[in-house]
Amino acid sequence: MTQTSASPTGAAISTTKNRLRLDGWTIGAFVTAGLIALPILAVLVMALVPSDDIWAHLASTVLPHYIWTTLVLMFGVGAGTLVVGTGTAWLVTMCAFPGRRIFEWALVLPLAVPAYVIAYVYTDVLEFAGPVQGLLRDMFGWHNRQDYWFPEIRSLGGAITMMTLVLYPYVYLLARAAFLEQSVCVLDVSRTLGKTPWQCFRLVALPLARPAVVAGVSLVMMETLNDFGTVNYFAVATFTAGIYDVWLNMNSISGAAQLASVMLMFVIALIALERTARKNKRYHHTGTKYSTLPTLRLSGPKQVLASVLCTAPILLGFVVPAWVLGRYSLQFYDITLQSNFIDYVLNSIGLATFSAILAVILGLFLAYAIRLQGSASLRMVARFASIGYAVPGAVLAIGVILPLTRFENSVDALSRDWLGIPLGLFISGTVGALVIGYIVRFLALSYGAVEASLAKVTPSMDGASRTLGHGPGRTLFKVHLPMMRTSILTAAILVFVDVMKELPMTMMLRPFNFETLATYVHQYASDELLEECALGALSIVIAGILPVIILSRAIARSRPGQK
Repeated sequence: MTQTSASPTGAAISTTKNRLRLDGWTIGAFVTAGLIALPILAVLVMALVPSDDIWAHLASTVLPHYIWTTLVLMFGVGAGTLVVGTGTAWLVTMCAFPGRRIFEWALVLPLAVPAYVIAYVYTDVLEFAGPVQGLLRDMFGWHNRQDYWFPEIRSLGGAITMMTLVLYPYVYLLARAAFLEQSVCVLDVSRTLGKTPWQCFRLVALPLARPAVVAGVSLVMMETLNDFGTVNYFAVATFTAGIYDVWLNMNSISGAAQLASVMLMFVIALIALERTARKNKRYHHTGTKYSTLPTLRLSGPKQVLASVLCTAPILLGFVVPAWVLGRYSLQFYDITLQSNFIDYVLNSIGLATFSAILAVILGLFLAYAIRLQGSASLRMVARFASIGYAVPGAVLAIGVILPLTRFENSVDALSRDWLGIPLGLFISGTVGALVIGYIVRFLALSYGAVEASLAKVTPSMDGASRTLGHGPGRTLFKVHLPMMRTSILTAAILVFVDVMKELPMTMMLRPFNFETLATYVHQYASDELLEECALGALSIVIAGILPVIILSRAIARSRPGQK
């Protein structure tokens, strides 16, 4: 139930929506959002700089292949996650069968496994020298590849399969939340009209859940664009791999920026496609009956089939990788610990913790400044700044380094002229540049969580605090923060886990001889030494388990009237 307030703060919020009031909070929010949005703008500007004909060379040689491969990968993973995520979400929400309560949260577990980790594991298991093909040769007396056919794991099809196994939970989570929110009335009406359960799903439930499903698939496609470890390991030429190659191997940052600008067009097209698909369509529920959802009790072969369909993605996407990594970790932990593994763990935890804290602080600052100001222009700038989560890490890495080097060169020139002291590049190539990249990419997570939590606090509480003589800052600390601590903790956990898993940006911005768990695992696995880095890969997986379970439980309790 919506509540209006006649408090001074509520009035201030309502009267300033159409006029900009400049104060410390507003100016600080504009500056913060502008600096965070700067890397995205820098990529677009740098793409206009001449690149010594490298763009013409790329356009006539590899660019068409980059476009085709990226499109096939995106739509292949999107189709796979659509089928797996939506199908399993409907089964565990609307059907009763053995193990359903376990499947509700277990189906989210593959989200904790980075795509590049599962790619390393299945390559080790399915390659010619792996246990699967070795067992087949022993069973059937085969001797070499000429005697039998086996699918090639290091291929475009293999990359689509690997990403589908770990990215389908995006669609599953959003589709399940949409199914849980649906009114019983529309389902009851469809059953009274003689529709079968399958027809109810196809003609009623799925169209109503369409916005959530499309949003999930869009997220999956953006994550697919961001992937570097899988496509690099499988030698699949996508835009991300091309940007890395042009920047570091061809030593052309302007050429990389031009590739990145084309990649940005993919992201913009995805967002525009999702918005256009919903144009002039409404998905409102026409009833208010939100009692416990009726479940279709399956029996016989249908029970078995439902259990198998829900078990398969968990088994392939989480159990097998975790088992392989766990076995290798126990066998080779002594070799792993003899390296600098502890340093890599501390580097990862330190970076992830500091980035999560900073992202939450900045997200809280932006969201609270918008609450105080109520300006549409400030809200628009903040949302543009938070678009970084939809932009691939390789693109943002270029966007971060361009303005940083320009700023450092200017400061260095001033220092030389005034003080006679050369400073050089004092941020680029340091941990500071890496943290900046993480903030630009993952601010959307903290900002979105804090903004949603702040929206639940009635403005009358702000007014009561102001009448007691508290200013905006004290009101934030005394009133809002205690009420928002759960959302803030959730945002911090999400940023922490994403930083732990981030690979392309880390590889492009990290200091020399600085390794995190992600870069360490990628380096060793690329050298066919999965056994020695298994403990590191398992550590990344374990770090991601807690937040995905929290998300699953939160969604399970989201339905009004649900016990």
